Amino acid sequence: MAEQIEVLTGNAAAAYGVKLSRAQVIAAYPITPQTTLVERIAEFIAKGELKAEYIRVESEHSALAACIGASLGGARAFTATSSQGLLLMQEMLFWAGYGRTPLVMAVVTRAIAPPWNMWSEHTDALAQRDTGWIQIFCHNNQEVLDSIIQAYKISEDKRVMLPVMVCFDGFEISHTSENVTVPEQSDVDSFLPPYDNDLLDVEEPKLLWNGVYPEDAFKFKTIFSEAAERSLSVIEEVHRDFDSRFGRRYEAVEIYGRYEPKVFLVAMGSVASSAKAAVDVLNREGLPVGLIRIRLFRPFPASELQKAVEGSEALIILDRSLSFTRGILSTEVAAALYNAKSRPKIFEYIVGLGGAVVTHTSIVETVKHLLPRIAEEPKGIVWLKSGG
Repeated sequence: MAEQIEVLTGNAAAAYGVKLSRAQVIAAYPITPQTTLVERIAEFIAKGELKAEYIRVESEHSALAACIGASLGGARAFTATSSQGLLLMQEMLFWAGYGRTPLVMAVVTRAIAPPWNMWSEHTDALAQRDTGWIQIFCHNNQEVLDSIIQAYKISEDKRVMLPVMVCFDGFEISHTSENVTVPEQSDVDSFLPPYDNDLLDVEEPKLLWNGVYPEDAFKFKTIFSEAAERSLSVIEEVHRDFDSRFGRRYEAVEIYGRYEPKVFLVAMGSVASSAKAAVDVLNREGLPVGLIRIRLFRPFPASELQKAVEGSEALIILDRSLSFTRGILSTEVAAALYNAKSRPKIFEYIVGLGGAVVTHTSIVETVKHLLPRIAEEPKGIVWLKSGG
């Protein structure tokens, strides 16, 4: 299979994914740190490398509204945002999610004000976890490009028909350059067929999402929930298909480490890359520590997580988000393991808020400090300082 290597930022990798997916409508409003993503797409369109309609809207709310209309009208749609822009979209997030509208959005994660901060954390994306969107978290630039392409395949599957957020960390991924393997257009075309949705037809007008009585509203939510459940198997199918064609395998839950771990780190996004480096150091010293990287946050892969933790004694969760007094990832992990056969202890660490640096050295030190105390009961969340 013909491919080429490009040195790309995470935002550029996402733009290439959109181009290779042959998106037809892009509606966008700038906000740091995602702005260079939609600027690169605009360059593709201006140069004739992507045949698409680029809509410059007056707000993020309008951007998503335009994408919803485009998708229902039969066009493959894309937008991107961050932080406060994502919050401004929230009304339309629910319309897209529970309205089962196939489209893809990149969320370049950034802290939510106050205080005003443009660096990364996951609270903006995770605050939207109940809006009806599938959520994928990437930990490097290659995964960003590949996930955009996969997201369209998942979203447009007739068994799913749900929008997908592809989330990646602001600056640490969005503005950092890496070697990225860019597949040939013909190979992506073979993997991702043209979008097929003729829900809206001017010859047969219809009313969508009108007011309903309680029993019908309940039925709508039931149908949505069934689609969300089906998406788990569809996502696995797409992962296998992508691997067979492009030789890169992705999992809803990735397990990393040399030994059969007694202790697992749990992380998402770029923090998982630092955690992998930490695991390498710890394994070389003979310590049985591994990493569970959560790639798919919605729908949450509870059964995969339960299998992954079997036989382990403790989880050290590196949570780059905050919901009042707990991390959001920690809450989801605890809920997923509540009825599991194996329930390791959960040690919660809040890390990297507002772009605070999380190094592999600081993670190694944290693990070494905790290992002698694994038998003790967790004493609530710990705020892990940056650096190390």
